Amino acid sequence: MRDLKGICVPICTPFRDGGAALDVAALEANIDSLIECGVHIIAVNGGTGEFPFLAEAEKRQIAEIAAKRIDGRVGLVVQTSAIRTEDAIENSRHAEGLGADAVLVLPPYFEGPGEDGVRWHYEQIARAIETPIMAYNIPVFTQFDITPEVFARFSEIDGLAYLKDSTANPARIEQLIGQGSKVFCGCDFLNFYSLINGATGLFSGSGNAVPAELRRLWDLVRADSLAEAAVLWKKLQPLSRLLWTLPFHPVAKAASGLTGRPAGLCRRPVPPLSADEMKLVEKAVAALAT
Repeated sequence: MRDLKGICVPICTPFRDGGAALDVAALEANIDSLIECGVHIIAVNGGTGEFPFLAEAEKRQIAEIAAKRIDGRVGLVVQTSAIRTEDAIENSRHAEGLGADAVLVLPPYFEGPGEDGVRWHYEQIARAIETPIMAYNIPVFTQFDITPEVFARFSEIDGLAYLKDSTANPARIEQLIGQGSKVFCGCDFLNFYSLINGATGLFSGSGNAVPAELRRLWDLVRADSLAEAAVLWKKLQPLSRLLWTLPFHPVAKAASGLTGRPAGLCRRPVPPLSADEMKLVEKAVAALAT
């Protein structure tokens, strides 16, 4: 089981037949493409993968396909969240059986528990598996905030190893790094800031469109070539910003398709981009070549 760091791409889930079915061939091809472009980790069934609109059987199928296709070439993270602790444990055991390097777990959401209950949830999962847990902090959706102080306490749980922070708060990222937490930035427009401040990695939806560029950004920052990294980041900024100003999932899928990794449309009820929105995505992708 590898120590996770670097560029993690939460892969888009490709659909065919207007969203009626998974496009298995596209998923396999896109996994190969991301690996060829040098990403360190691929995550499946994440927010970018539209997990709320996937059936449980589909989530397991996607995880199984990814594990087989990746075959140890890069790290694998499987999102295994559930409101019921028993379901999260079952999902996590399935991911562990596939050889996942970590499971990504949200706090129980929708009128969920406070800190004691969330900690209990993570403790039960950690006791049930040996695979490391990556806590997933996106309080806008869960209504529970894993602050740096809370994560320091949660880190006492044997097996809770990483945090994906999607608060869009640069001070939060810096505080987590400062206290020695293994934090993955989950907000695309903070990618460069997070790397230069020492984040463990990026959990970046834009990686579906710009995997090689993000790997290059990682390498440049690690080599302390910050001037060159800043030039590259300016090319990446338009797409990174757009993901957080337009509907995230349709932008990620459109950009993925425009750069050679077709993923189809989002599954309904998420609507497709308007013609004007699509033009903005095309403009952001075109900026990469300037």
